[in-house]
Amino acid sequence: MNWRPGVELATLRRRAQLLNQIRAFFLERDVLEVETPLLAAAGVTDPAIEPFCVQRGVSLPAPRFLQTSPEYAMKRLLSAHGPAIYQVCKAFRDGEAGARHNPEFTLLEWYRPGLDHHALMEEVAELVCGVLGDRPYRSISYRQLFLQQLSVDPMTATSQELAQVARQHLDPGDLEGERDLWLDLLMSHVIEPRLAHQGMCFVYDYPSSQAALARIAPAGDVSVGQRFELYVDGLELANGYCELTDAAEQRSRFDADNAHRRERGLPERAADEQLLAALEHGLPDCSGVALGLDRLLMLALGETDIRAVLAFDWDNA
Repeated sequence: MNWRPGVELATLRRRAQLLNQIRAFFLERDVLEVETPLLAAAGVTDPAIEPFCVQRGVSLPAPRFLQTSPEYAMKRLLSAHGPAIYQVCKAFRDGEAGARHNPEFTLLEWYRPGLDHHALMEEVAELVCGVLGDRPYRSISYRQLFLQQLSVDPMTATSQELAQVARQHLDPGDLEGERDLWLDLLMSHVIEPRLAHQGMCFVYDYPSSQAALARIAPAGDVSVGQRFELYVDGLELANGYCELTDAAEQRSRFDADNAHRRERGLPERAADEQLLAALEHGLPDCSGVALGLDRLLMLALGETDIRAVLAFDWDNA
């Protein structure tokens, strides 16, 4: 039996240094560090994310879900108190384990009242450059990126047109699906690999069907989800939103998620009623972002496998 950790002491020290850098960054900006529960009564409804469920124990009245992100609880804090907040915590997702994913991982998540997603991108760039060293970065809209890389408009193309483009670059076999399936396939399998040679790149303003928990706003002739993702050397590092504050719209999206879950044969997830109540009370206009700390450490150390920066990876935990 291999009881030893998978990393050297130098890597542990670099992780500790990274945590100190992050705390100094937010202390300088008067952003409050908070802590929220890892176990909660509700899991996410997103059909692309599966939480771990902790079954009822001796003293637990009902099952609890290990949180895939501290987002819901942090928004409840924001609704109650209002100041800018951040958190470093463990998050859990029942998905693949491999070079870029570990089902248990470390997130840095923060919320900035008064900032839109473009202003938050600037702050994310400051933090990342502070860790990795100054480097140029660019921002490009999701629409511009598809037009530049694939000569197709992701906002107006039909599912048939997107499938045709995908088959020019990939062999999806007899795969069939709606627009978002083809968009995700093109983004993950064609465009993202090309970003590996483009340094630090923010992609923003996604199709409204991919808004998740972001606001939807007009952008020229279409509506977009006001969100962004950061890629560094092709590695997806952060996902941010100009946050949705409308409780009725949030409930509608939870319902739509569960409809998709039913279509895919997945179990439905109850809406987080405490989050909805907090939104009813009033979430301040804000933007928020979740950044993968393990991946940031990978970049800082020049590693290409997440297991190289984890003291105990999934197979050795």
